Amino acid sequence: MPLSSAHHPITLWRQRNERLTSRERVMTAIAHREPDRVPIDFWATPEVKQAVKRHFDIESQDALLDFLGVDFRVAAMPRYIGPTLKVHPDGSRDDVWGVRRQTVTFGAGDHQGTYQELLCSPLTAMTTVREIDAYAGWPSPDRWDFSHAAEECRQYAGFCVMAMGDRLDRTAQLKPSMYLRGVEQIMLDLALNPEIVDCINEHIVSYFVEFNRRVFEAAQGGIAIFLMGDDFGTQTGPMMSVDMWKRYYESGFRKYIGLAHRYGIKVMHHTCGSVRPLIPLFIDAGLDILQSLQPRAAGMDLRELKKEFGRYISFQGGIDIQHTLPRGSPDDVKREVRERLDAAKAGGGYILCTAHNLQADTPMENIAALFEAYHEFGAY
Repeated sequence: MPLSSAHHPITLWRQRNERLTSRERVMTAIAHREPDRVPIDFWATPEVKQAVKRHFDIESQDALLDFLGVDFRVAAMPRYIGPTLKVHPDGSRDDVWGVRRQTVTFGAGDHQGTYQELLCSPLTAMTTVREIDAYAGWPSPDRWDFSHAAEECRQYAGFCVMAMGDRLDRTAQLKPSMYLRGVEQIMLDLALNPEIVDCINEHIVSYFVEFNRRVFEAAQGGIAIFLMGDDFGTQTGPMMSVDMWKRYYESGFRKYIGLAHRYGIKVMHHTCGSVRPLIPLFIDAGLDILQSLQPRAAGMDLRELKKEFGRYISFQGGIDIQHTLPRGSPDDVKREVRERLDAAKAGGGYILCTAHNLQADTPMENIAALFEAYHEFGAY
């Protein structure tokens, strides 16, 4: 049964502990100082967001975020105005890169969800740089309308406004290469076809640099944090050697960060998996916040990361979505939140969030326990 938001423990904890605006809270934390409480973010699939609204009897997404005490709002997302994207007879669609996807449904009942399955990587069969250069599907920033960015940011005054792009078109390098070339082929290219990787990277990076420049200009100072995302890790270690990452991805990584910093915007990078050997490179490139901190991936213990790197970079995430949230009890969830806070809360530099999107298999009582624990244990 939904609980009255006015008398819910989350509301009472917030009334006792909040003295800063959300933007002040986040900026204080990532400056490695202690705010009034640890900032909170909320990552979940669309299905889960709808279920949480129903559970708390809240109609709008903004009202839900207000109630949960989430400090971040996503804004300044441009609107696609380019040529109509192709819809195939089977219902699959091309995205802005010409990558064909099909909506797939999984699960059943309250645990049903959808995702976009990749059907066709348009560059897979190409064997030369000339073919890839000539690909007609390279996107252009001219296909987007950025004019509403400042207005979107203004409506979230007081919150920490984040620019992040659509999940399948988020600023990255390796991930769009995988979509365009195919996972197996791009991994082979890294070892065997460096000139092809360089060519693909050049197109991707130049697109995102100009795309984001226009976002930042249009937002007129309203963006606090820019989120980019590239999955450089597996469960057991990075997808590539440190030297290979430096060879192919360091330059673009630095360009993305440098551009945001020139506009006074802090940068958060999302990566799944085990990336501990890459963290010194992220820091050297100027990264402000590392996000997801997948706790069951090798070497990603938050206490160790905070001890080794916490003076140089902030962290966001670390609450386990692989086991604790879908399979644990509410007490298990609260215990894990408290452990993460014990590991990373002191001295600021930490943002509470799950290690990725809450999935449709997560019991609602665990989601409620998650946010109750955020507020119960997060105050300084």
